[in-house]
Amino acid sequence: MTCQDMRPLMHGYLDGELDLVRNLEMERHLETCPACAQTVANHRAVQGALRSGTFYFKAPEALETRLRSSLERGSRTFPIRRPGWRGWAVAASIAVTFVLGWQVARMGSSASSAKELLVREVVSSHIRSLMASHMHLTDVASSDQHTVKPWFDGQIDFSPPVKDLAKDDFTLKGGRLDYLGERPVAALVYQRRKHFVNLFIWPSSAASTAGPTQLSRQGYHLIQWTESGLSFWAISDLNEAELNEFVQLVRS
Repeated sequence: MTCQDMRPLMHGYLDGELDLVRNLEMERHLETCPACAQTVANHRAVQGALRSGTFYFKAPEALETRLRSSLERGSRTFPIRRPGWRGWAVAASIAVTFVLGWQVARMGSSASSAKELLVREVVSSHIRSLMASHMHLTDVASSDQHTVKPWFDGQIDFSPPVKDLAKDDFTLKGGRLDYLGERPVAALVYQRRKHFVNLFIWPSSAASTAGPTQLSRQGYHLIQWTESGLSFWAISDLNEAELNEFVQLVRS
């Protein structure tokens, strides 16, 4: 089984829906392919997060009180007489307004949770790439940008920009295929002294330039920005000043 054969079967494997033969083929492939094993690990992390309750939203207890209060005010403003349709119409419109407001707030919370989940995926992928038992920094190991960039042709549906930053003490170590946000992404790896920087790149749904935005999680610094139709995430245990320097070099 090749990586291409594996991808259409991945969700069935994760959900336990494959027959025994296919399941064994998948497991044999995962034992010999670190990239696919990491992809499966990413999906399992997402499944675990979804089951944790982070994405379940319960209506605030105060919502019922507010709705009842609004209905009562509507009834006093427009006393209900036979057939009483006006008071109910006003009350209903007020109720709809509150429900829509709550839905908008919930959508905002959902978007925030989705971004936080992506942040966790970026951090997890960075940590896995550095684990001694699973050291998988690169699929193509080269300091030559003209070797690394063409390697991604056919691997992903976009062309990631690859810069040689060796003169600025950020040595290109290579690149690898990774999986974030339910899609394959390019991961470029740079090194300064003993510190590694993972630069994740994939097409952005937003056409405009945004960022950079800085975050810190689990002792790592992250900087995210959108530019030229691409989303960039840089992560490292370098200090903030040095990671900012790296990002400025990438963007220049």
